[in-house]
Amino acid sequence: MSAVLSIVVLLASILLIFVVYIQNPKGGGLSSDFGSPGQLGGVKKTNEFIDKLTWSLAGVIVVASIIITMQQPKPKKVQNPAKANTEQTNQNSQDTQ
Repeated sequence: MSAVLSIVVLLASILLIFVVYIQNPKGGGLSSDFGSPGQLGGVKKTNEFIDKLTWSLAGVIVVASIIITMQQPKPKKVQNPAKANTEQTNQNSQDTQ
């Protein structure tokens, strides 16, 4: 399961890089290739689609990363490290007697 989610994160990251490169923060980018800004056709919808795709890919990465993190095994806790050292010392002293 973790491997599948890791692959999903990797693919979403690569797609996110390409989607961000398509965008241009100054209003150019993909929308400038389709004509004037007053056009009723695909320019506004293209920008909306790219914007939604960007946020969706980022969301997929975040959610998959959280799930991967939650699935990691938790380390065993030592309740009292000083007590553990004392027990080892006592065992060593008993062995020498």
